[in-house]
This record gives sequence, C-alpha cells and structure tokens, in this order.
Amino acid sequence: MSSEATEPGTADLLLAVDLDGTLIHGDTFFESILSYLGSNPLGAFALAGWFTKGRAFTKAKLADYAPKADEVPYDQRLLSWLREEKARGRRLALATATDRKVADEIAAHVGLFDEVFASDGVINLKSARKAEALSAAYPDGFVYAGNETADLEVWAKAKGAVVVNADATLQHRAAALTTVERVLPDERDAQAALQKALRPRQWVKNILVFIPLIAAQGWADLEGWKNAFLAFVALCCAASSVYLFNDAFDIPADRRHPRKRNRPFASGTLSPARGIAFAIGLAVAALLVGWLAHVVVLTLLYMIISSLYTVWMKRLVVVDIFVLATLYGLRVLLGGEASAHPASSWMLAFCGFFFLSLALVKRVTEIEGAPENSRRGYKIEDAPVLKAMGV
Repeated sequence: MSSEATEPGTADLLLAVDLDGTLIHGDTFFESILSYLGSNPLGAFALAGWFTKGRAFTKAKLADYAPKADEVPYDQRLLSWLREEKARGRRLALATATDRKVADEIAAHVGLFDEVFASDGVINLKSARKAEALSAAYPDGFVYAGNETADLEVWAKAKGAVVVNADATLQHRAAALTTVERVLPDERDAQAALQKALRPRQWVKNILVFIPLIAAQGWADLEGWKNAFLAFVALCCAASSVYLFNDAFDIPADRRHPRKRNRPFASGTLSPARGIAFAIGLAVAALLVGWLAHVVVLTLLYMIISSLYTVWMKRLVVVDIFVLATLYGLRVLLGGEASAHPASSWMLAFCGFFFLSLALVKRVTEIEGAPENSRRGYKIEDAPVLKAMGV
C-alpha cells in the first residue's frame, strides 16, 4: 500500500479526519489531564470523580486545560495533502473523540474543515459511536483517516480508509475492511525518542555519590564501592524517572521554548502515556536498587523532592534554586550513607555553597535563553542579580 496512491473510486467522497495521533502527533485528552494535575496537584480527587461520570464528561471538564491549537505538533505530511484535497474541491470533516470546544478551536486554526464531529460532554464520539455519526451524516459514503485499533469500527462503515502513523498490522486490518486510499507510515523512531527522553548524559551528575568514599580514601573498600555503585544506579533510574515526569508535565511550556520544543513529548515523537508508564517502572527499580544499597529512604526522599520540584517548587522564584542545590547535595549525602563513609559536616557545607552557585548559573542561562512567557516567574532583569548571587 503506497503512501502516494489514491483510489479513484473514493477520491471524491467526503474525507473525515481523526485528530489525536492522526492530524496531530499527540493525545489532547492525556495532555489535558497532565496540564490539569500540573496546575492542581490535589485535583486528582476531582478528576477521579469526573471519570465516574464518563469520559465525555471528563473531557468537557478538562477542555480549558487542553493544548493550544497553534502549539500542537501537526502531522505536516497529512496537513499538506489535506490542503491539496481541499484545493481540488473535496469536502473535509474533523471527526474526533476530543471535546467539541477543543475540536472547534483546532478546526478554526487549521481552516480546512467543513464540519466538525466531536464529543459533547455526554457522548464520547469514539469507535462505534463515531462510525454511527458519520454513517448517518453521509449516507452516500465517506472516507476516514485514522491511526489506531479503535478506528477499525469506523473503517468497517467507510467506503475508504486513509491510514496514518500506524504499523503494518493495522494497515492490513484496515485493508480487509475497506479500500485503502492512502497510507502515511509512521516515520517517528519511538525507541530513539525514549532514549533521548531518559537523558542518559545527565547521569554523570550522579558520580557525586562516590565523593565521600574517595575523600575517605577508601580505595580498598570493595563493599563500599559496590554499594556506592548500586546507589549510582538507583539515582540514575530515579533521575530518568523524574525527567520523564518533568517533561510530561512541561509539554505546554516546552512547546513555547525555542530549544525545548524539540523534546520527545513536546514534539510528539514519544507518547506521554508511554513515557509515564516507563517512568513508573524506573521509579520502582530505583527503590529496589536503593534498598540493596541500604539507602532506600534517601532514594525515596530524592524522588519526592524532585517530584515536588517538577509539579510545584520550580514555579517558586528563588526557592527553586535552593531546591536544585539541595538535590545535588543529597547525592553526596546518599553516597556517603551507601558506602558507609558518611559525608562530614565540612563537606556538606562546601557542597551547599558550591551547588547553590551551580544552580544559579543554570537558572541564569535558562532566563537569558528563554522567551518572556516561559521563564517560570523570573524576568530578564533578574539575571544580573542572580549572577551576583552565584559569584
């Protein structure tokens, strides 16, 4: 099935296009949940209550937290083809299980769709319900562009299919149900994106766990080196777990940042749902390895502080800097406990001032390199003051 082929028998039928995973690289519903929880950490209880009333109701409640229409990562291949189809007179419709408010905003931004089908707070327009709605609206037939297994029921009612960002198995299943008009294969490398999101280059910071052992000249302490290495592995797992959580909750801000917009979640090359699942697995691994190194409590403390920083403290001016410095110092403290060569008060005092300076350097760099709306409470005028504090 060529990505360039178009079946003449379906080319003049209305084309209904799915949103999540098809028109855009992303999941507006899951991102809405992350955005809501990121700004309302205690909102998990309200969210659970909304889910008891159904997904359509929940989507309506979260509509104000959905990603902005001008910031989501569109599939430019599909968008370009839709413009060509529109130019030759083909009617287009946006058919999505996303809430209508979000769907209308995206349709208005794209400016190509003649009609919009979406969830309305009562009906979750997905799978069979979407198929029924499109069949009733277009009794003469329609073509549907989708990307997931849930779209098979829509393709079963359609006279044609456009398969976008799907694997070969789904392509063949769609072809068994209807005529495949076009295939736009998934060109993203999810494995490479996940590896990038883990940020293994940042693991070098965890070498700090070896400082107490080296300072105590415990070169022959094999047990100390073993436990210090286990502490290093625990912190690497914990750090990558927190990075994944951080990037998932930071998607809106990252998309407005000139450099961070290319991060896997923000660019749509990696699903935040998959990233969160992997983050949970890494968190469990971190605690298990921390238990083996006899520092499970400190490992958990590191993860708690890092998580609080992610969802709350990073928005607190100046407080965020001290938290960053604390996380660096905690690595040294954890390494000392793991190797049974505790860090001295002098070492911890030195680390406190040194890491505070590093944290200030990091923040100044971000302030000077970021646009006004993504400086997390800081202004460009704050940079000279922070520089002086760092010195």
